[in-house]
Amino acid sequence: MPSGAAEPATGKEGPVRLRVTGSGGIWDCQQMAGTAYDCRPIGETGPADSSGSIVTPGLFDIQVNGFAGVDFNNADIEPTDMDRALCRLAACGVTRVLPTLITAFDDELAARLEALDRAVSQSTLGPLMVPGYHLEGPFLSPRDGCAGCHPAKAMGPARAELVERLTGLARRPILMVTMAPEQEGVPDLMARLARQGIACAIGHSNATREQIALAIEKGARVSTHLGNGLPHMIARTDNPLFSQLSRDELMAGFIADGIHIHPDYLKLFLRAKGLERAFLVTDAVAAAGPGMGEGIYQLGTASIERQADGTVRIPGSTYLAGSSATMDQMVRNMEKWLGMGLPDILRLTLDNPFRAAFGRPFDLPRDHGGGFVHWQRDDAGELRVRCTRIGDHQVLPDGSFLLHTPARSSSAAR
Repeated sequence: MPSGAAEPATGKEGPVRLRVTGSGGIWDCQQMAGTAYDCRPIGETGPADSSGSIVTPGLFDIQVNGFAGVDFNNADIEPTDMDRALCRLAACGVTRVLPTLITAFDDELAARLEALDRAVSQSTLGPLMVPGYHLEGPFLSPRDGCAGCHPAKAMGPARAELVERLTGLARRPILMVTMAPEQEGVPDLMARLARQGIACAIGHSNATREQIALAIEKGARVSTHLGNGLPHMIARTDNPLFSQLSRDELMAGFIADGIHIHPDYLKLFLRAKGLERAFLVTDAVAAAGPGMGEGIYQLGTASIERQADGTVRIPGSTYLAGSSATMDQMVRNMEKWLGMGLPDILRLTLDNPFRAAFGRPFDLPRDHGGGFVHWQRDDAGELRVRCTRIGDHQVLPDGSFLLHTPARSSSAAR
């Protein structure tokens, strides 16, 4: 049994063996072939990080609009673009992601999904990292504040035929659809999608308490980036934020970047939801990622601007347009702001996002997908990604990509 975290590989190697910290304890994981690992609990609890070296399962971000200069809403996206974005995401600890498409007119949305799915399918990392897609719109509220950076003119009543059309265009499933319960037809569409196993989420909405209750009755189980996509002026207590915080049936995603939600309010929201019903998302756009600077980027047909403090806005507007956040920074934020331990952070960044997307708990032996992250504490004690392993591939902190062909043992070959 290994006494500590395995070292990142630099060439051909035998089957990899890792000591993995999960939300519920420590696991011994031995590579059998490719992305297949035999993972068994050791029986310890809490992270074994006294040496500063830790291996965890890869993190899961269920809302990513783009990354590292790549816009997932670009109908001209290429497989090389997808690999560049996914490499940079992996360098930030993410090994599973739901590329997210925002509101657009029907034909635009169809063209974007076709291009995105083709880029994912033909890329190297896409088949390993992308289980499906998140559709955020167009059944959202066009009200000022709710719409955010989404094009309000493309929003409208729910239409099952549009979702069916989009579903038929992609090899991978649409796993989550964000909708505003007050839009005409949304409750019925939620019921239909929920029966198909698609996660129905509430977002970009000014729904009443009664409308939210009906959405939950019909099958809504997630709140999309709760605390954002709301009118600037809302009632003191009877408002869509509190109505969703109060409902235990809803899991809630939060953007823990200190911009979308102040750390004090994030603490309050997590207390209201409980760690079992909360998860973190980046809502990242093309302006996100290490080394990305100030300037103009694209989100679909819209120009967005990353500013010096990391905020991303529509130029000349007060409205945020996604984030420039990375998931590894959010891990550090949770340690620093809330004093949260790594097992609880893994609940927020892996276990609960998995449950939100798939409706069942994350199970390491079944669901690891060959994705593991090697972390190292720096001189200040902060966790930094040292290497990310996805099957036989490795991604280093600068996003460089290595492909390995490990030798198989006779037992692994059987």
